[in-house]
Amino acid sequence: MTSRDETTKYGAALPEDDFLLEEILAEYGGGREQKLMRDVEHELDPLKKMHPQPPAPVPETPKAPKEKKPEKPVLPEPPKPLTLKDVVGDTVDAVMEENRENILPPKRSLFSRRKLEETEQLYDTEAVPEPEPEIMPEPIGPEKDLYEAAAENRLQMQSARSTLLPAFLTALVPVVLMLAEQVGGLVIPYWTGDIGVQSIVLLTCLLITSLLCRQVFGYAVRQVRTRRCTCELAVCVSALVAAADCVACMVSETRTATPPYGSAAVLALAFAQAGVFRRYRGMYDTYRAAAIDDAPPYLVTDTARGACKQRGAIAGFYTAAEKPDTSTLWQAALMPVVLVGSMVFAVLSSFGQGRGGDFLLNWSVILAAGATFSMPLSWPLPWSKLTAHLQKTGCAVAGWSGAEAISRRKSMIVTDADLFPPGTIQLNGVKVYSEEMRVAVSHAATVARAAGSGLERLFDGLLRSELGHYETLEDFSFYAEGGWSGTIRGESILLGTASFMKKMDVRIPTDINLKTGIFLAVDRQLTAVFAVKYQPSEHVDFALRMTQRSHITPILAVRDPNITPQLLQRKFHKGVRVQYPDITTRVALSEAENDRDLPRALLQREGMLPFAEVVAGSRRLCQAVRRSVTLSLLGSIVGTLLAFYLMFLGSYALLTPMALVAFLLLWTLPVLLMADWTGRY
Repeated sequence: MTSRDETTKYGAALPEDDFLLEEILAEYGGGREQKLMRDVEHELDPLKKMHPQPPAPVPETPKAPKEKKPEKPVLPEPPKPLTLKDVVGDTVDAVMEENRENILPPKRSLFSRRKLEETEQLYDTEAVPEPEPEIMPEPIGPEKDLYEAAAENRLQMQSARSTLLPAFLTALVPVVLMLAEQVGGLVIPYWTGDIGVQSIVLLTCLLITSLLCRQVFGYAVRQVRTRRCTCELAVCVSALVAAADCVACMVSETRTATPPYGSAAVLALAFAQAGVFRRYRGMYDTYRAAAIDDAPPYLVTDTARGACKQRGAIAGFYTAAEKPDTSTLWQAALMPVVLVGSMVFAVLSSFGQGRGGDFLLNWSVILAAGATFSMPLSWPLPWSKLTAHLQKTGCAVAGWSGAEAISRRKSMIVTDADLFPPGTIQLNGVKVYSEEMRVAVSHAATVARAAGSGLERLFDGLLRSELGHYETLEDFSFYAEGGWSGTIRGESILLGTASFMKKMDVRIPTDINLKTGIFLAVDRQLTAVFAVKYQPSEHVDFALRMTQRSHITPILAVRDPNITPQLLQRKFHKGVRVQYPDITTRVALSEAENDRDLPRALLQREGMLPFAEVVAGSRRLCQAVRRSVTLSLLGSIVGTLLAFYLMFLGSYALLTPMALVAFLLLWTLPVLLMADWTGRY
């Protein structure tokens, strides 16, 4: 085999980019590739014998210049014989073509002069990774001043309250008369057996109640403008249809001789007015508590791990509070079906049965059964109960949006100051080894301040009493074993629990047995021991019990190595259940101080108790509202179908006006009980 330094038969040197068989073996090395090379060499043996390589030319010595002879004509170059390079290339290409299915194809032929083309891109070293999409914050619309919002809701609340009692008294007039007649067996003059008088009395009560409950009509119209069909609209339509049926009862001769069902419609108006009053009262209490301070000490936001108490801005509270509640959204989806279904059922049960004169009668019954008494109270009543309770503690929740976001994950993040507020951590004594008291306290206070734990306040007071000063700390680190480390003026400082010191190979005297002691070591030598005592607070104990009853799990985002689940069980009730994540997670959760989203609640007081009341109350509110809405919608559907069935059969004697009122009141009782349960925790 020729080398690069050898020449060809005609004395021309091989090109610079020629390849040798060693290079071929280097690129196609391996079992099958080596076999291919052996086949190539076997085919090249006859060619080597036919075309032996000439010896290298010997350089000639320079001779004297001769006379220039006439140039000979240039003859055409003889045909170039097949070179070793061409033979090797053609042979390898042919063999590789036959075995293309078993051998990965190269990006180009070994001796090809074409430019290298990329057939597969594994990765791009110059490509810059695309940044992760940022989470867009919720938009904040134009917000009113909280004082103005509270004043507006106060005026609406007072207006609704002034007409609420007269509306109920007016609505109870026909109910009391029917109750005395059917249950007491009394014969009431000008009422008993006189359908015309009953129609006049019911029509009068409907007109008076409609005037008193005009806020219900106004609220229904505003919801329609926002393309929402709520129960207030169904109540208003029910009152209008019942009034039309009273008129038809007096003037129509084809109508069935049965008393009008306006008593259910007029009582539904009174319950809807109560819902409007409770709605405005809840918003007034919320805005009044939120407007106490333009910069509240804390606000509550929702994070991936649960509700978190943070410091942030109040902007966005009004926007979150004005968002529609789940009751309104569910009603907007199902109440149009109830309204349209009641009309269709009324047509089927009247015109479909050949009783066209009973259309208004049947529609008023079916519509009154679908517009339940409980539905207007499913959200406002629990909401007003919660806000009245939180307003006394200086807290405010941003409506359904805030309550649902806070209680979604059934957990809350608590820190050192929440569990042991200032004044509950005390120092029982200090013992110093081979170091001055002032220097030891300076080292401990510097590390405690860098850690940001609840011990910072304790060591700061001790540092002031010893006339010490903070040092410059470098290379600060947290340890999962329960301590911290750093460097002060080239000395290694360790501060933590006894178990942390043992794991860091720091010798501790056997006569020291402190469960909540803090130990200081300099260059792995014990320097000082601080006896720390943790005093339990009654408010914290009550808050932990509250979270336990409400099935809310506190997550310990603490930096103090002594605050563990075992310490909480010793200091508080033994049934406390908390989450204790790893040190990295605890530090990350404790650093969540900036507002990430809209404020879900505002806290005007320090401590864990207001925080726990907001989270537990929000969870109870969401549970009560969901159950109330579900029960109310179920009652509406059942009432609509049952009324249609009885009206279709013409069983007016079975479904009397008093029976319909009793049916609607029975579906309202559970909602009242669940609303009262909201404020009891």
